[in-house]
Amino acid sequence: MTVALVTGSGGLIGAEAVRHFARLGMDVVGIDNDMRRYFFGEDGSTAGNQRRLTDELGSAYTHFATDIRDRDGLAEVFKKYGSDIAVVIHTAAQPSHDWAAKEPLTDFDVNAVGTLNLLENTRQHAIEAPFIFCSTNKVYGDRPNSLPLVELETRYELPEDHPYHQGITEEMSIDGCLHSIFGVSKVAADVAVQEYGRYFGMRTACFRGGTLTGPGHSAAELHGYLAYLMRAVMEGRTYNLFGYKGKMVRDAIHSHDVLTAFEAFFRNPRSGEVYNLGGGRHSNASHIEAFRIAEEISGREAKINYVERNRVGDHQWWISSMARFEEHYPDWKLTYDVPMILREMYEANADTWAPKA
Repeated sequence: MTVALVTGSGGLIGAEAVRHFARLGMDVVGIDNDMRRYFFGEDGSTAGNQRRLTDELGSAYTHFATDIRDRDGLAEVFKKYGSDIAVVIHTAAQPSHDWAAKEPLTDFDVNAVGTLNLLENTRQHAIEAPFIFCSTNKVYGDRPNSLPLVELETRYELPEDHPYHQGITEEMSIDGCLHSIFGVSKVAADVAVQEYGRYFGMRTACFRGGTLTGPGHSAAELHGYLAYLMRAVMEGRTYNLFGYKGKMVRDAIHSHDVLTAFEAFFRNPRSGEVYNLGGGRHSNASHIEAFRIAEEISGREAKINYVERNRVGDHQWWISSMARFEEHYPDWKLTYDVPMILREMYEANADTWAPKA
């Protein structure tokens, strides 16, 4: 038996990971207790995704509703499969700035302590397995907001002669800036993943994601901005747009492209690596630009409630440099851009995200 163990298996990246590694002929073990329902209500629940995975994959997929904070529960799963575990893909998380501030202890226990629990179980029971961690660009805090941005008609932008114009690299400092409580817990997890690679010689990678997205996103207002933006336009919901005149820029990477990156690392793993992960210059948009694309695709006008104050620690401009990852894995390529992603979301959810009466 060759097992891929996926945490957060009902989420966007987790479910994509389950399907991707099952297609490679591996048995997949999923760990997910639908904490997204607790975080975000019914909009964010992953229960439907879990049912679909079980129906689609049958005996190739085994699900455990284990909480990653439960060390004994995790140990039972890891002991059951032991050295058959060929890769660990850790996507489970509390993913929202705003939610973290409401329950800092829960946020830290899930994001930081949960990650440590998984690392230690991997070390004890499957030390040869590459450990792939979904980190976040929020580990850089609000440092990107110190860049010399220029305000254009629909977006903020960096001058073309700036070293980060093609994307922010992993050399940007994570120190001496405002992170948000969520950012703090993800920094702790990120550094722990690096250290288990360097100190214990495990093969670990932190993928510091920008906007990871796709049609499988359980779109909620506090997390999954691009999917929620399309959902709001399609359903006629009012979208609360927080600060920066709606000109803040995000790069977006489709879940398929995320998983081909993960597979590349799995096939040729390294120790203690850090990679920024996003759409780069190939796939990015400001909120204003994304609304225009969504309106054009759907034929519906967006309803926007502009809130002057931006979210604490939110990025004004973020485009990832994928140069380090592309240097290590030159055969990997991006295949989606923002218009393609939004159109796929529209087509995949045309029935479920119908206009509200």
